[in-house]
Amino acid sequence: MPDTSVLTIARGRDVHLHNVLRALDMQDTPPREVIIGVMQDLPYANLPQLRFPVKQIKVTRPDGQLPLARARNAVAAAAQGEVLAFVDVDCIPAPGYVSDVERACVPGRGLVMGEVAYLPAGATDGGIDFARFEEIGVRHSDRQAAPAEGLRRCEDYRCFWSLNFAMHRDDWARSGGFCEDYYGYGAEDTDFGRTLDAKGVAIWWAQGAKVYHQYHDHCMPPIHHLRSVVRNADVFAARWGHRTMEHWLHGFRMMGLIDKRGGEIVILREPDDADYALCRQTSDMPYANTRRVLDKLQEIEAGRRNSRDRVAEVEAAQADMMHTAAE
Repeated sequence: MPDTSVLTIARGRDVHLHNVLRALDMQDTPPREVIIGVMQDLPYANLPQLRFPVKQIKVTRPDGQLPLARARNAVAAAAQGEVLAFVDVDCIPAPGYVSDVERACVPGRGLVMGEVAYLPAGATDGGIDFARFEEIGVRHSDRQAAPAEGLRRCEDYRCFWSLNFAMHRDDWARSGGFCEDYYGYGAEDTDFGRTLDAKGVAIWWAQGAKVYHQYHDHCMPPIHHLRSVVRNADVFAARWGHRTMEHWLHGFRMMGLIDKRGGEIVILREPDDADYALCRQTSDMPYANTRRVLDKLQEIEAGRRNSRDRVAEVEAAQADMMHTAAE
């Protein structure tokens, strides 16, 4: 059976990282190693003693922006395992995680996305309790459910999400890794999905390979990353002919943060307290949701949110943000 390198990237989130490492030490099959892409000046201190080695690699930018794509490439380059399992620092792997990815990630299969369950605030206060996590964790309403068993082919590269995925190192090499033109928040994962699609590397949904997402304060749409989202949307357009993250851009536009002029996106103002109050994930929400904010902005009643005309209306508005040509 192949061996697995578990790879994560982090800035801050010390408690989250400790929980990830402790959960990996509780695996049915331990990983060969854990490699952390450290996106801050100092390495993490006082990490727990584990039954596998932990290596830290510093990956930062002089301007302080998040080098997400470069950090993922760096940890993959340092990995020794046959299977590369990427787990975000806020995701606690279930006990069978490593075993599941090792079974799924055979050479030539492509990329495998594991399950994600979202935990409410306070879920980890009493330590790692997988039985409790399974009881209280919920699936994101805007994400596809995992197959009942085995794997199911994902036919839309836009569904790729870097939260929890794994690949055999042969397939990673074939992908070429993440495009490092992106920095800050947003689009580097969608670009990677698009690259896989262009190269004929399959993307799969998996039953299992589960992680539990730890609660943290967040905004959707991510107004706290307004400028990098706009910048990276244009980087994507330069590479592929159209923008991505159109649902976030549509939300920004509705909030009066940006506008589209002559095909270009113009930032009109910075988010204020009212914007944060609207978009912030509160402690009673296991995850943030852009659609909730869009519905609230347009005062859409609950019964119409998923109606055919409402879906078409939102899709048309979002599509307008993808185009770079003047209207």
